[in-house]
Amino acid sequence: MAKDSDDKAPRGKIGELRMLWGFARGYPLQIMAAALGLVVAAGSTLAIPRGFQMVIDKGFIASGGDVAPYFRYLLLIVAIMALGTAFRFYFVSWIGERVVADIRIAVQANLLRLAPRFFEENRPSEIASRLTADTAIIEQVVGTTVSVTLRNVVLAIGCVIYLFSIAPKLAAMLLIGIPLVLTPVLVMGRRLRGLSRSSQDRIADVGAMIAEVLGAMKIVQAFGQEKREAERFGTVVASTFGTAKRRILMRAIMTAAIMGLIFGSITMVMWQGAIDVAAGRLSGGSIAAFIITGGLMAGAFGALAEAYGDMVRGAGAAMRLSELLHAEPEIHAPAHPVALPVPAVGTLAFDHVTFRYPTRPEVKALDDFSLSIAPGEMVAVVGPSGAGKSTLLQLAQRFYDPEGGAIRLDAVALPDADPAAIRARLAIVPQETVIFGASARDNLRYGRWDASEDDIWKAAEAANAASFLRAMPQGLDTFLGEGGARLSGGQRQRLAIARALLRDAPLLLLDEATSALDAESERLVQDALDRLMANRTTIVIAHRLATVRAADRIIVMDQGRIVEEGTHASLTAREGLYARLARLQFSDMAA
Repeated sequence: MAKDSDDKAPRGKIGELRMLWGFARGYPLQIMAAALGLVVAAGSTLAIPRGFQMVIDKGFIASGGDVAPYFRYLLLIVAIMALGTAFRFYFVSWIGERVVADIRIAVQANLLRLAPRFFEENRPSEIASRLTADTAIIEQVVGTTVSVTLRNVVLAIGCVIYLFSIAPKLAAMLLIGIPLVLTPVLVMGRRLRGLSRSSQDRIADVGAMIAEVLGAMKIVQAFGQEKREAERFGTVVASTFGTAKRRILMRAIMTAAIMGLIFGSITMVMWQGAIDVAAGRLSGGSIAAFIITGGLMAGAFGALAEAYGDMVRGAGAAMRLSELLHAEPEIHAPAHPVALPVPAVGTLAFDHVTFRYPTRPEVKALDDFSLSIAPGEMVAVVGPSGAGKSTLLQLAQRFYDPEGGAIRLDAVALPDADPAAIRARLAIVPQETVIFGASARDNLRYGRWDASEDDIWKAAEAANAASFLRAMPQGLDTFLGEGGARLSGGQRQRLAIARALLRDAPLLLLDEATSALDAESERLVQDALDRLMANRTTIVIAHRLATVRAADRIIVMDQGRIVEEGTHASLTAREGLYARLARLQFSDMAA
């Protein structure tokens, strides 16, 4: 789903709107009600010219000026038209809102199935823009444009039939102009579709940049980059405006051509009609009805031209949303998944694993890597940045599949098991702490949603988080702000640790779990982790070697391979990579 350039932007064809029908047809009663309102509104509109014909031919001419009955008939028609229009508007708008809500839910549900690779190649902020800007366009199309289009199609057909019933010759002359009207639609419509898609892509760029800059506002201001970011944003907005201008110009030209041809044709026909009235071949009421009906038909075709532009934009939006809706996850459960053993054993094995990240195919993150971890064992993995340490945790959770070798959890190869079952046996504290814009309670029980109040507080106590949680204005119900903005770095880290502890999984994955804690908090949390790890298999990723001295085994990695293995004492004595790292860190600490 890579983004296309302006020149090669996929064109939204009207057929893309079929996706919307797939969602709308789930509400047949509302569709029937909207259709009823549509028919009533269009039918009553068509009755207005007939009413004026009766006023002139029967009221003024046949009845000598007694027009009251015929104007009462016109008022009744207007009342019916108003009610039908209101009925149509309500139900069509209801369907539009419902379809948009269903699309958002369906797209979000599909996004939650996708592997991390998808979000590395497609910016989450741009995806969010699709779920907002594009669905707003869809809402307009379903809630307004489709209704207007159908109403004007019905009205145009009805007008044509009525015109032939009044004056067949004039109606035939009027219809000759229809092919002239369709020509610019076909010629310019294709270009308009491409410009509409490009315009929507540029709008998505604006939304993505806003989200990125606002999310990093402290960094922007800390480095004094406000002016540069304003200029960068101005450039993106200017590009968006430039694309929009081209789209608007094309649409304006198309609308002008269509309207000019339509009303030009009507003028020529009315000229002939005036000649027929003067010759006595048409009554005054008939020509009045013909003019009004011709005007209605012209307005209907003009509205269809306007609606076509909106439908094209809607088709482009539907295409972009359809891409998200139909994106297939690379990581999924097999048709017949192998069940993991119960109770859990707690073993994890990497067998000659080779892996490259999809976005960095030139670099091997793991190179023929083998490691077996026994039940209850605490294994620490250390090494320089980029050695492949965190990759182990990514693969253990089956966010990716290796290109070679196998990974087994409790002797079951990960691709043979259900990913949900695999992840249910894991608890992780990631290097980059994730705190949701919700209450402290909801952030904690993200580890186990059905956790009791006592369980939540026990996990908070174990992670040394209870004291600052109790001090909050509403305790566990305190809103933490987006990204945990109301917490310090250490508090966010301790909350993430408590969340992992609450999961109570047989395998713990700790990726720099104590990196943001001060010395006292680190000691308290490490004590809690030591107690919790007693009966669990644990993998600890750490740069700070002071946190891994107590590990049963230390794995030293470099360039995707194991270069050393042993205890802290044995590795320090070897004078290898671990010893060099240890001397650097401990000398810095002493200084």
